[in-house]
Amino acid sequence: MEEEDPDIHTTSSNDSNDEVMSEIHLGCPPSHMAPYISRFRLYSPHLNATGDSLGSLCASIIEDKEGDLDVPRRKNRDQPTSCPLLIQHRITSSIPSVGLQVWKAAFLLVDFILHQFLTSSDFSNEVALELGSGTGLVGIVLARFAKIVFLTDRDAEILDNCATNVQLNRELFKCDNVLVRELDWKKSWPPIVESSEMSCRYAWSSSEIHMAEQASLLLAADVIYCDELTDSLFDTLECLMSRGSEKVLYLSLEKRYNFTIDALDTVANGYLHFLKYLEDEESAEGSAAELSLRSAYFVGKRIDIKQIPQYVREYERGNDLEIWQIRYVRSMTT
Repeated sequence: MEEEDPDIHTTSSNDSNDEVMSEIHLGCPPSHMAPYISRFRLYSPHLNATGDSLGSLCASIIEDKEGDLDVPRRKNRDQPTSCPLLIQHRITSSIPSVGLQVWKAAFLLVDFILHQFLTSSDFSNEVALELGSGTGLVGIVLARFAKIVFLTDRDAEILDNCATNVQLNRELFKCDNVLVRELDWKKSWPPIVESSEMSCRYAWSSSEIHMAEQASLLLAADVIYCDELTDSLFDTLECLMSRGSEKVLYLSLEKRYNFTIDALDTVANGYLHFLKYLEDEESAEGSAAELSLRSAYFVGKRIDIKQIPQYVREYERGNDLEIWQIRYVRSMTT
């Protein structure tokens, strides 16, 4: 399995009951099913136009290292300032519960968010919604700059863990503006108001639904790994992005390869299925007449991640990590 997928490591062999491990967690001591708290560090010596910086955010923070655990990944000890980000996660999980782990694409999206904030006014004071938030790592970092952040997922255990991480980082990352909410992609948007199969703690109010529909920024990290879920994701995106204000989605992913008999080669089938939903931004401009016959479609643009510094040092970037900017376009004829 390791040769077919460099980022997921299995520890059993029963389909959805397989225990998988993110590459981020390699080197962590075995903890069976117990939660584990890791400290990840965000480095930045850079200033933006307003003089704010990640370094100045950290300057007044005194870290108590007692009881906190560091992931034994490569680190740059020469950087002068860093922010600690505490994340509770599982070392391994079943495939349906991968949201309990930390994945490389989430760190890449954090790098992108920090770079946008430190070099522009993007993401400042925005209302944002993250789809498939998992541990909440991405949205927690964004909360330091955004107006409101909705962290959404569907499993009670994942939502509870996400809420715990919000509390762990509340003081440093200004998490009073973070709302953890249930969002099942297999159910239609909008969600039922104040009604949930889980605790009402994660239920939506009508005002929150309205606020989410007015969000201009959507985020998703490492949610492309199952065709059925990808289909459900784009169904949800179509409902959400066709309502309220104009929205843009930034989606980070890792291409995962498996050997197929049909191709007699290793193929990233999940990635190829994802691409079927997108019209390339450049080709879409050249085929405007043809696309105008369609009521709506998604336009995707791959972002050059080589232009994004690595503010999070506890992961290895590879050629299979990508970020996509995705917009939903409605035809002028409809």
